[in-house]
Amino acid sequence: MANIKPLIEKIQALPVERIAEIEDSVEFITSREQARSLSRAASASSAPAFAAIWNNPDDDTYNTV
Repeated sequence: MANIKPLIEKIQALPVERIAEIEDSVEFITSREQARSLSRAASASSAPAFAAIWNNPDDDTYNTV
């Protein structure tokens, strides 16, 4: 993990209103990352099921394009 002390010091030097904005931003980034993580997990868990459907001789024609 990167050295976060300089960042913490910068945040502490801000007015209270700005700290609230930073907190909102961090919550947004955290929420977005959780959504992306869930999406990646769902994609990974469904890949075997899709592979069984997509990998068939009838669709081999599409693989040559």
